Amino acid sequence: MDNKLLEILACPICKSPLIYDKGAQELICKADRLAFPVRDDIPVMLEDEARTLSNEEVDKL
Repeated sequence: MDNKLLEILACPICKSPLIYDKGAQELICKADRLAFPVRDDIPVMLEDEARTLSNEEVDKL
């Protein structure tokens, strides 16, 4: 994930900054507890494509 791209991306729901999880290939919004997938280096910033994070996953961030 390009750092410049990561700097300008924000959560499409609440506009909070995102955290990139390289291992899981996801962009994470702590505020909404959602993880957006990154497929072929392209962020999929659709609410329907995001998965909800568990309490344990949020605590690890």
